[in-house]
Amino acid sequence: MTEEFAFGIIGGSGLYGFSGLENVESVEVDTPFGKPSSPIVIGEVKGKKLAFLARHGYGHVLLPSEVNYRANIYAFKELGISKIISVSAVGSLRADYAPGHIVVPDQIFDFTKDRKRSFFGDGIVAHISTAEPFCPKLSAQLLKALQEQDVVVHNGGTYITIEGPRFSTRGESNTFRSWGMSLVGMTASPEVFLAREAEICYATMAHVTDYDCWHVSEEPVTVEMVINTLNHNTSVAQNTLIRLVDLLAEDDGAVSCECGDALKNAIMTNPAKINPETKSKLHLLVDKYLG
Repeated sequence: MTEEFAFGIIGGSGLYGFSGLENVESVEVDTPFGKPSSPIVIGEVKGKKLAFLARHGYGHVLLPSEVNYRANIYAFKELGISKIISVSAVGSLRADYAPGHIVVPDQIFDFTKDRKRSFFGDGIVAHISTAEPFCPKLSAQLLKALQEQDVVVHNGGTYITIEGPRFSTRGESNTFRSWGMSLVGMTASPEVFLAREAEICYATMAHVTDYDCWHVSEEPVTVEMVINTLNHNTSVAQNTLIRLVDLLAEDDGAVSCECGDALKNAIMTNPAKINPETKSKLHLLVDKYLG
């Protein structure tokens, strides 16, 4: 199934029903990696298609470690989506990134341990470049859309992904700060890396909900804090996504990215040794390079 989409969105269900979303439908997508977290909601804004996926499932039933990240990204690839905006809640590890602010991170540190991190294996080896893990071009466009909203926005920062589902200890939080991390969350990895393997541009709209637990004059993070901030920022996120539709439509191509060719020099396996079953399974990713 291939349609022309402005972009796909991975986030919470509060993003799906905003004003101006027309011709809404829900589709089930099967992938070689199983079912995605939820059916994918497709709608139109200003004549452009958007696709929404609930990362934790409808009703938030999946732990961060239980999310089928491979199926989620592959489902978007099957739909023909070339850009993904991730909307996520994060804790701040910096005093100047305050609760209620939004950050567009430019770096990531993967501190998870129990997740499937790659589409590859089983007879095909690929090593993608992730020096710049978030798409610089899409991130810049997202930042521009956010800067037009009534919210404090920050450009850049390193997002450390922890396994969860618990929040950090104070010792962990202070250690992350000493490492130079800016944000802490539970879902960006391996999502961002799988998007790169799928040659999909990926950017994150990170909503700061708390100061984790390092800030001794503030209360440690709670679920209530996270929910309250996300609810407050829902309209900002919706308006940003609508504005981003326009910005992408106005794109003159002056600035390019390399996301769409990320696998060009990444596949190491001798073609004569490639497992044909794995090649068939990954055909959406590898056919243009392996034939």
